[in-house]
Amino acid sequence: MLGVGLGIVLSIMRLSPNPVLTWAAWGFLWIFRGTPVYVQLVFWGLFTSLYPHLAFGIPFVHQFAHLNIQTLNAAFFFAVLGLGLNEAAYMAEIVRAGITSVHEGQTEAATALGMSWAMTMRRIVLPQAMRVIIPPTGNEVISMLKTTSLVTAVPYTLDLYTTQRGIAGVLYRPVPLLLVASTWYLAITSVLMFGQYFLERYFARGSSRVLTARQLRALARAQTQLQGGAGAR
Repeated sequence: MLGVGLGIVLSIMRLSPNPVLTWAAWGFLWIFRGTPVYVQLVFWGLFTSLYPHLAFGIPFVHQFAHLNIQTLNAAFFFAVLGLGLNEAAYMAEIVRAGITSVHEGQTEAATALGMSWAMTMRRIVLPQAMRVIIPPTGNEVISMLKTTSLVTAVPYTLDLYTTQRGIAGVLYRPVPLLLVASTWYLAITSVLMFGQYFLERYFARGSSRVLTARQLRALARAQTQLQGGAGAR
């Protein structure tokens, strides 16, 4: 959710008429798309060594709060943060592609109705762009699920892959445990693919050219009425 939400924000920033927001979003994408995710996770794992203490307040004036990060068990937080920020960089481009796929006439019509740029994006453009955004987003979510096996770099040791490796080291049965882990990955990805299917159907409403039986009957009645009216004249 962090990657998807931040990716939407970054894509809107890139398409914003404000040059500051555009360049800030481009810099974020440049860094997080240009470096390997494993390197990023190693960096977040070493964050407590680089910055063992965090202070909040006005610089050189007053300190409101002080936090000792090394005393906290923050491995899970940094694992989520590292994966989320990396995913946001890729999601931003997916969302941007979906937004640019919407015809410019939609934006022009919204502007003519007096909608602001933010309202146009929220009410007009993004709902239509979801048909293009959802399929690659589903692929990214599934890919991120499998990328969680890299969080040992943080280090976070409670993910599925690291857990099975620890059990296999005790039982000396690595292959059966790998099969168990693969089965769990397949089960979770199957649920995600199932949810993606229904999301695609939901946002594809109104875009299909195939008429239902009810719509065909209504169309036939309308044509009959038109022919009857033309015959009466």
